[in-house]
Amino acid sequence: MRPAAYRYPGENSTLYGTLFLVFLIIAVTSTATFFSAALLVALVVAITYTRNRSQHENLMCQGVLVSSKTLPELNKLVESCAKRLNVKDYEVYVTRNRQRNAYTFGLHNPRVIVLYSSLLEIMDRDELAFIIGHEMGHIRLGHTHLNSLLGGMAGIPSSSFFSAILNYAFLKWNRSCEYSADRAGMLVNGNPQKAISALLKLITGKSGMSEQDLQKVYQQVDAQDSTWLGNFSEVFATHPLISRRIEQIQQYAQSPAYKKLMAKLQR
Repeated sequence: MRPAAYRYPGENSTLYGTLFLVFLIIAVTSTATFFSAALLVALVVAITYTRNRSQHENLMCQGVLVSSKTLPELNKLVESCAKRLNVKDYEVYVTRNRQRNAYTFGLHNPRVIVLYSSLLEIMDRDELAFIIGHEMGHIRLGHTHLNSLLGGMAGIPSSSFFSAILNYAFLKWNRSCEYSADRAGMLVNGNPQKAISALLKLITGKSGMSEQDLQKVYQQVDAQDSTWLGNFSEVFATHPLISRRIEQIQQYAQSPAYKKLMAKLQR
């Protein structure tokens, strides 16, 4: 299954627009010549590479590498998720942290997925599959490479106006990537409702919630996100509003494209 089959439609167009703005601003801004900008991009990439290596080494010391020996049940789930999306050259670590988060990084193989230990306490197997599938989607779709490179280019010195444009474009592309990764998570767990409950549990931090409890949480989140302040805050965020992610999950779950891909996976 090719990643293009489940990539969010707006991701590529936003990426192309961001790249166009990057090179346009490099060409017209008076504060960064092409030569100095190229050096800065190279420097940012080198720093990012070094920082990734450092993060990996820290995880190896402080986190637990998921394997058949350390966490056999979780390892089975991870391998199942990777098989569904055809993800290779990865490592998954669990690190002790009370925050509710997961992330992916890496400019070189193996790319690394980090799961905070709190997720293992509050989520069931299908919800964890969505989270893991979401992070593996970032790997399969090439986001880990592009995020570092585009982030570096967005930091090229320029006037405040051009810098704001680049930052806005980069963040908009980042949010599109999250929609694509959510689709990957849905294809992995095959249960849109569990995808939604996983997102809501990231907010509440509670396990064993009933459907009625989750519905109340969603109504509260939707009410908060529907305000002008909620919509305005998204402009400066790397992730879309939770209510919008849930709406996209619901829409994609009803689409012929999702049903076709799920039928293919089940075969």
